[in-house]
Amino acid sequence: MTESSPAAEGVAFSDPSYRAAVVDLLGVIAYGEIAAFERLAEDAKLAPDLADKVALATMASAELTNVNKLRDRLEELGADPFEAMAPFSKALDSFHEHTAPSNWLEGLVKAYVGDGLARDFYAEIAAFIDVDTRELILDSLDNATHSQFVVDRVRSAIAEDPRVGGPLALWGRRLMGEALTQAQRVAADHDALSALLAGGVDRPGMDLAALGRMFNRLTERHALRMEELGLAH
Repeated sequence: MTESSPAAEGVAFSDPSYRAAVVDLLGVIAYGEIAAFERLAEDAKLAPDLADKVALATMASAELTNVNKLRDRLEELGADPFEAMAPFSKALDSFHEHTAPSNWLEGLVKAYVGDGLARDFYAEIAAFIDVDTRELILDSLDNATHSQFVVDRVRSAIAEDPRVGGPLALWGRRLMGEALTQAQRVAADHDALSALLAGGVDRPGMDLAALGRMFNRLTERHALRMEELGLAH
């Protein structure tokens, strides 16, 4: 997507549907960060030692920092951040309830794979919005500084006991299915997001074939993450 001029962005935000889509996108990402913060804090209780507990708590803290940035942007757009987040709480809470880890390693795989899928989905949608908001979203979604910790722990566990690899690979596939289903629901249940993907305000959108390619890209990135964790199949 080419860079948009300030004038073009002004035209975009003059369209109520476009503004609603951006508010929805920021709202769902912000609530996702809150849910991730709560989950990581809870998963830290499963940590086998203090060092791992601190590492997961640090990841949780980063999620909360992201929420503040997204909240500020929502306020700049004249939206109430909490009203923007509220419509997504039920769906995201349901996802986390259905994918609650039963042990430390499942929690790590979820933090790496599940969150990665959600972040890829939101990054795909962000390609259709104004430059300033897109850069904020991409910055908020960047969790690369914490990735190596998870990869090291999971690979070490598999090296120590190869039998854990099979169940974790199945867990990764379940997370993928749940995450993709949730992503489709979020887009389908919110008209403004659906319209954004379809195009508007002189912005290109996605037809059914393009949507299919997007979900193929999400699947391919998931496979790469599984490979990085030593769970390729």
